[in-house]
Amino acid sequence: MKSLPFLFLALLISCKSGPDEQKRITDVEKAFSKENKEETISTESEDLAEKTMPSTKETITFGTGCYWCSEAIFQQLDGVESVTSGFMGGHIPNPTYEQVCTKTTGHVEVIHIVFNPSVISTKTLLMWFWKSHDPTDAGGQGADRGPQYATSIFYHSDEQKALAEKSMGTAQAVFDKPIATKIRKAETFYKAKDEHQDFYFNNKNNRYCNAVINPKLEKLGLDQ
Repeated sequence: MKSLPFLFLALLISCKSGPDEQKRITDVEKAFSKENKEETISTESEDLAEKTMPSTKETITFGTGCYWCSEAIFQQLDGVESVTSGFMGGHIPNPTYEQVCTKTTGHVEVIHIVFNPSVISTKTLLMWFWKSHDPTDAGGQGADRGPQYATSIFYHSDEQKALAEKSMGTAQAVFDKPIATKIRKAETFYKAKDEHQDFYFNNKNNRYCNAVINPKLEKLGLDQ
């Protein structure tokens, strides 16, 4: 769990980065607005298709820093059916949280997202990916430092890979520094312990939630 010195640093970073983070969110939304409008038009035909075709589920996996924060964001999006916190991309099986925190297993903290593409598209999820964290920071997010917090997209199909690569080009226009996000093929997903699942909504009085997650949700216009 997060220590008091960590929480103080997290709060300090959150205060300093507030205006820049809000600008990033707005700029990313503007950059993707054209695609979103086109998507809205295509959704009308998708709605007609839904009447004759059953809905399917897809999965995509994101690393945007600490999974407690990432989970609280994507759980709130319409069309997202489940968000599970865990680990991906390492070289040992069934890693524990403590092992991953040693920064030696190669795993990334991720959220495993199951969604209904007839309600929310991969493009929209990718827009949320880019605006919900700083993809130019290769060393982590805020006070969460280390390779386990690396910005990552794990794709589960060739279509997702192509969309992720295209979206990164769109997002890069927003940032002065190069995007550090790694786009990788999905590997074995290891679910974190139950105490890490639904962490924010089960622990709203937790100091990390108050110092880090609440300000981010407020900037993103999501429920707290």
